[in-house]
Amino acid sequence: MNPKYPVYIISKGRWESRLTSKSLEKMGVPYHIVIEPQEYDQYAEVIDEKKILTLPFSNLGKGGIPARNWVWKHSKSIGAERHWILDDNIDGFGRLNHNRKIMVDNGVVFKVIEDFIERYENVAITGMHYDYFIPRKAKLPPYYLNTRVYSNLLIKNDLNFRWRGKYNEDTDLCLRVLKAGWCTVLFNAFICYKTPTLIMKGGNTDSVYIDGDNRYKFAESLYNQHPDIVTIVERYGRYHHEVDYSGFKRNKLIRKPGLEIPEGINNYGMVLKKIDRKSRFIK
Repeated sequence: MNPKYPVYIISKGRWESRLTSKSLEKMGVPYHIVIEPQEYDQYAEVIDEKKILTLPFSNLGKGGIPARNWVWKHSKSIGAERHWILDDNIDGFGRLNHNRKIMVDNGVVFKVIEDFIERYENVAITGMHYDYFIPRKAKLPPYYLNTRVYSNLLIKNDLNFRWRGKYNEDTDLCLRVLKAGWCTVLFNAFICYKTPTLIMKGGNTDSVYIDGDNRYKFAESLYNQHPDIVTIVERYGRYHHEVDYSGFKRNKLIRKPGLEIPEGINNYGMVLKKIDRKSRFIK
């Protein structure tokens, strides 16, 4: 039970931790990890060389944007209609079931999401919510419609958009597709265990998140891109952007013609079993 669309991890300076890679290896999910050429030897020591894609550039100082656009182009070149692009600091994936967050040990969560959004003509981007944004006792819908998707995105390849800028690129891309009338779907039913920003070394920690202005440039960047719906606020000793998504309620999911959804619940073979606490995975 694996995704039908290609899965890419963009990574830099994290051949030792490689959380997302380790998670997908345990789950048996096929993937490619996309790295810069100067780090090939380090990654090749710990990851099968067949899974490594080497970028034709390095140290551009633009964060992950060039790598993200390269991945988009690569996925189109192999004929894929969509592609998954994952950050390299995700420590597993799970299912929210009766308010229990349960880590899964195969690629079923990707497959279910793919099948769901393919019922509709106008889903541009989808992905899973962070586990720490799912309160233990909160009553949540299975997904949020028309909001931002972070760190794990399934993107429709024929969109007339590409990644841009240096900061808040996930939010910016989602806002642009929403403004164009597309829909985004952020799943609560399926979650990713994302390590918070600035916790791990590598990635953009040492090259982008070092401005020393309490992240004012981050918030200002998104405000300059979308001044009609973004405001800058200060909380917890640093600056944040605040986005008004209310105007996108008019973006409705459009079912594909002739779509017939079978009655009943399809659990895709998922069952709850006793947890091996040492491995944290359902067995």
